[in-house]
Amino acid sequence: MELSDFETIDKLNELELTIDVIAEERDLALAQIRRLRKELIDSERRAKLSEQIASSVKKPPKWLTPKRKKKEHYGTVCAMLSDTHFDENVSSVEMGGVNEYNREIATQRLKNFFGKTIELSRDYTSGVTYDGAVLFLGGDIVSGDIHEELKESNEDTTLGTVIYWTEQLTAGIKMLGEHFEKIHVPCVVGNHGRRTRKSRMKKRARDNFDWFIYVHLAAHFKDHPGITFDVSDEADAIVNIYDTKFLLTHGDQVTGGQGIGGIWPPIKRMQARKQINTPHDVLVMGHWHQLIQAATNGLIVNGSLKGWDEYAKIQNFAFEPPAQAWWVVTPEHGVTFQAPIFV
Repeated sequence: MELSDFETIDKLNELELTIDVIAEERDLALAQIRRLRKELIDSERRAKLSEQIASSVKKPPKWLTPKRKKKEHYGTVCAMLSDTHFDENVSSVEMGGVNEYNREIATQRLKNFFGKTIELSRDYTSGVTYDGAVLFLGGDIVSGDIHEELKESNEDTTLGTVIYWTEQLTAGIKMLGEHFEKIHVPCVVGNHGRRTRKSRMKKRARDNFDWFIYVHLAAHFKDHPGITFDVSDEADAIVNIYDTKFLLTHGDQVTGGQGIGGIWPPIKRMQARKQINTPHDVLVMGHWHQLIQAATNGLIVNGSLKGWDEYAKIQNFAFEPPAQAWWVVTPEHGVTFQAPIFV
């Protein structure tokens, strides 16, 4: 073989190596293009989803977002009613005398809730002119029969519970209407009012006795010009008050809550996920029967009307008095005053 032949072979090998390098760079470039294209598509999808969510959010009553002069002191009173577990019985004997709950006691506590909502607004926060009140209904209104022990010990059947407590809630909202010209009532369902043993995703709201109560309340007040309802067909509801956006949910989407951190880590994880599709300023929820009023950290967790029960005692959860959340929103500072309603 002549020398020129070896040179030709070397050049061919060099060309093949160059081709391999170019092919590898091409493959990397194509992979990068595919990744960038996917990111672009995902970004467009998220943007489109955000637009759809924004366009689907029900517009709040105009009085919730009025324009005000800077020197005037205006606000909106907010109170949350959730985890009432109406018609559940909590035995004083089993609770060592610390708590008791039945229809008679629950009726009195509900009256106290509405009465103290007015009292806090009238007597404890002077110098503020209220545009109106927002009553957040956060679910678990009825005890339900999702557990056998509840079905055995409840005061009435679930249908009987719905009839009695719809009347009591109607009376309470009428009481608020005597003190506030405008009342808005956003509503989401809880997990105890469902008609199935396991929680469901499809038709979660419309197959729940909480939703049934809300719809009847809304129908009762439909001709009242100052009282409006937003009965959500979803798990969540958006409530805009001035420039503050509240996301109302029941709270049973949170999982975990054990250990030193308690319920804070799982709640904040859920909130971070919800922020992606439903941006908000303050998450308002119930379910955990622990009153946490931390609006400066973007969170309000409601207590319960029922209070400490047999389950909480046997599980060695810390004592919680029966209480509900109350706060005032101002145009300048959002959530400005917060207080518990001890029922």
